[in-house]
Amino acid sequence: MARLSVELHRYFFEEERPEGVMLADIIRLAGERIFGFLFVFLALPSALPVPAPGYSVPFGFVLLLLAVQLIAGAQRPWMPRRVMNYPIALSKVQGILKAGIPWLEKIELLSRPRLTYICKSLAGRVVIGSAIALMGASMMIPIPGTNTLPAIGIFVTGFGLLDDDGVITLGGLVLCVMGFLLSGSILMGVWFGGSSLLDLIQNWLAQ
Repeated sequence: MARLSVELHRYFFEEERPEGVMLADIIRLAGERIFGFLFVFLALPSALPVPAPGYSVPFGFVLLLLAVQLIAGAQRPWMPRRVMNYPIALSKVQGILKAGIPWLEKIELLSRPRLTYICKSLAGRVVIGSAIALMGASMMIPIPGTNTLPAIGIFVTGFGLLDDDGVITLGGLVLCVMGFLLSGSILMGVWFGGSSLLDLIQNWLAQ
């Protein structure tokens, strides 16, 4: 099967497309690699080091929904018809992919099937799904700093799942843990009036 970067470039740049791209169209493109493909595609706008306002909340919700289904053992994702048929401007998708495809190509140079049980076993998928669910929820928090690192964690984890690469998946899970700690620190800072999680840990250790 062709690499993801090649398929995305062909589909969105080489072939003629309508001005509105629907998620249902992207799912048909994904084929058998559906969950990993969607995790990568939906996390990409928020994972890029460029502003992508308006994507984190709706895409975070869809990622959370997909992660729950992965945990439940679903082979094909289910999403509400309104989500499946919601049009996304082709120009916006192309703008995101122009920035994102070079990053995909770099990861593809390293990716290959290894430690596949991490991606294929029930226990592995439960861990992966749980991590992505937490990161999807974090992306929906309307506070700066709570979406970029979680989205990167989902992106890398999803890419490992896409190619059954357990090594890359483990790297993505580490990023998800870091995203959880960062988001937790920011939320605690808001809750406790400026004291971050690191400040609270330092104070606890100093007692």
